Amino acid sequence: MIEIELMNTAAALARRAGDLAFVGRATLDRANDVDTKSTATDMVTRWDSASERLIVADIERRRPDDGIIGEEGAAKASRSGVSWLVDPIDGTTNFLYGLAGWAVSIAAVDDTGTPDGTLAGAVYLPATRELFVAARGHGAWLAGRRLTCSSSDDTATALVGTGFSYSSERRAQQGQRVARLLPHVRDIRRTGAAAPDLCYVADGRLDAYFEEGLQAWDLAAGLLIATEAGAHASDFTGGSPVPSNVLVSGNVLVSAPRLHDRLLELIGPV
Repeated sequence: MIEIELMNTAAALARRAGDLAFVGRATLDRANDVDTKSTATDMVTRWDSASERLIVADIERRRPDDGIIGEEGAAKASRSGVSWLVDPIDGTTNFLYGLAGWAVSIAAVDDTGTPDGTLAGAVYLPATRELFVAARGHGAWLAGRRLTCSSSDDTATALVGTGFSYSSERRAQQGQRVARLLPHVRDIRRTGAAAPDLCYVADGRLDAYFEEGLQAWDLAAGLLIATEAGAHASDFTGGSPVPSNVLVSGNVLVSAPRLHDRLLELIGPV
């Protein structure tokens, strides 16, 4: 099946690129190998670029008619109806500071532009050597173990992940959300990258995760992994998350199904 084939391709590419970056980090020179993008805190390293180049070259070799959209600028129109969304290092700040919570995230999407248009995805965490994968309709997996999200139904004991924007204005708004939510849940976790957090929801390590200002490459692979593990996903209004192959900033709440409605009430508009 095409979904399984694409999942296996995403997994192989994510592992190769992640191991390249993991080894390369030992030679990282903060003075010369780091630049900034949207703000002074939105960083990119030479290993983000090297990881994306490796992934793009391998996709073009394996599937030359597919489209590619990469966070670091890769752009190629699809002739096959399939495109790849590539986040070569999700959690660059973690990578830069030597923290474990960074990943390579790769998803294959169809040309429908809908949230269920993601065909397959892989998220690889090099520091822990965990490779999360999913194929549409075939479940989500980690090292041969099928993933199942949390069955929690009590927000008071829910462990909830979130993330924050590079924009100080948006962080102030996000802080209001967290302050409103915190008294009603077990605790909040902020690991620093969307793709790993979505995988943690898939594996029941988090009961829920929410964030705003995400791009398609942040969401596509991890969102498929979480929903294939049984998690419920929506935007902050209860509608569909951002379409998987549309490059607009979106927000998402992914959680154990029986927590979702109550969490939506708690994180609604500020």
